[in-house]
Amino acid sequence: MADKTGADKTGANDIRADKKLSGVETLKRESRGLRGRLAEELAEGGIQVSEDAYNLLKFHGSYEQFDRDTATVRKQARLEKQYQFMVRVRMPGGVTTAAQYLALDALADRFANGSLRITTRQGIQFHGILKGDLKASIAAINHGLLTTISACGDVVRNLMTTPAPRRDARHARVLADVQALAQALLPRSRAYYQIFLDEEPVAGASEDEPLYGPTYLPRKFKIGIALPDDNSADVLSNDIGVIAHFDAAGQLEGYTIALGGGLGMTHNNARTFPRLATPVCFVPPDRLIAICEAVIRLQRDHGDRGDRRRARLKYVVEDRGIAWIAETLAGYYGAPLIPPRPLPALDVPELLGWHEQGDGLLWLGVPVPSGRIVDAGSGAMAGAGAVRLRSALRDIVTRFAADPVFTAQQDVLLSNIRPADVAAIDAVLAAHGVVPASAMTPFARFALACPALPTCGLALTEAERIQPQFVAMFERLLARHSLSGERISLRTTGCPNGCARSYAGDIGLVGRVPGYYAIYVGGDFNGTRLSFRLLDRVAVAGLEARFDALFAAFARDRQGTEGFGDFCNRLGRDALLGLTGDGNSQAA
Repeated sequence: MADKTGADKTGANDIRADKKLSGVETLKRESRGLRGRLAEELAEGGIQVSEDAYNLLKFHGSYEQFDRDTATVRKQARLEKQYQFMVRVRMPGGVTTAAQYLALDALADRFANGSLRITTRQGIQFHGILKGDLKASIAAINHGLLTTISACGDVVRNLMTTPAPRRDARHARVLADVQALAQALLPRSRAYYQIFLDEEPVAGASEDEPLYGPTYLPRKFKIGIALPDDNSADVLSNDIGVIAHFDAAGQLEGYTIALGGGLGMTHNNARTFPRLATPVCFVPPDRLIAICEAVIRLQRDHGDRGDRRRARLKYVVEDRGIAWIAETLAGYYGAPLIPPRPLPALDVPELLGWHEQGDGLLWLGVPVPSGRIVDAGSGAMAGAGAVRLRSALRDIVTRFAADPVFTAQQDVLLSNIRPADVAAIDAVLAAHGVVPASAMTPFARFALACPALPTCGLALTEAERIQPQFVAMFERLLARHSLSGERISLRTTGCPNGCARSYAGDIGLVGRVPGYYAIYVGGDFNGTRLSFRLLDRVAVAGLEARFDALFAAFARDRQGTEGFGDFCNRLGRDALLGLTGDGNSQAA
């Protein structure tokens, strides 16, 4: 039980003693504040780390991976896998300065595979870092005034909000909120600074974790803040979704707090499922940090520490019910909860192309397919063509001091540009072969994909590398049915964990086994309704015929201006299977 201050009365922050804990829980408790033997293992040489170090590294912003393209051949040759590390940069709201971006760009060649990858949580990832360079790469990121701490692991991860650099009170406030929360919710342990930045321990210094406790959270924890007219962050897909309410004069009235979002699941395990957050309460402007800390304590004490597949807050909300959540949360919050306001209509605006900021300057939204900032013919995209996006961005940021903002759509907004520089910047992009947003279909602009193969150890099949093929197929079908101007979102993932939010858009393609995908439809473009599984296992070659039939029916039978997801939701699964001819198919 927790008292009204949120203090834990069991003294342990653990789930009930009669429940067997997962091995990760024991590791966290015995890790000496997330230290373990990380420092020693990084100094020992070799190309990989132990399983314990693998799990602790996540808290410091890194995952050990290996090249899955070469793994089988190397195994047959009795060679070790080509181990490497992903390092993720934490940047609340996706905001960086020109200097910070240029520092990151330099690290892509110095330590990584020549690319930077924008994540679907507004961060940056590096791939291909060797163990011997891991400490130096993380230190270099910090020297550029950024960090990797809490970018992964069982803590609050990178906080998201609208990326639009509009210079008004509303956007300034939600960005300030994200930055304040990001600072308030950091772990207290100094392990990160001592392991990677050579900070000397201070004798007698307390590293107690009053918020997280000695075993931190049962699982990762995500927070997003949205304005009703900009749900770019897919706010309801977060553990805590915060919707800011402003009056007509632009004054902040408070926040609706929605709980229990999360999109990961496990194939063939009905106890796991995607879920959108449910509005639980409303808080005034000065209580945002307090309510978020209260929710974190609730999850800390009641989340499942025995089964990591059911350890997210969404399962506590689903299993216990909203009434229990509200009653229990009030105890941690220390005051009765105000009922939530009606959820306003949410929208996803177009942020690509040229836009006025409101302060006399402009921003340019540059599309980045699957978030991969790279020069074609080098690094992760060898042989992909003539687009030199990374060089173009480096040139623009260097010459025009543009400050990049990364979006949850995996694109970049170059902010603080003078009107006099527009033509020159357009010329730089054209000279580097970068396709402007105005030359892309809406479908291509709103397509997401996770990295999947060859780096992700969880991937069951391709996502990022096959995404261009999928986009071209869908564009061809949409043109055939005179639907090229439709805003339809595609999210492709190589596994069911939902990193590209594959269950919250119009169309989700979810990796099933190599070369096969589950098809999800019926969500909505604005992120307020989950999709449903239409077909469970469809070969890549079988996708086109299914969507040809669906788009033909959509073009013929849609009502008014309803979107594709709304159309599929209205017809329902059985009617859609009739259209695709899969009513009695094993694929269903």
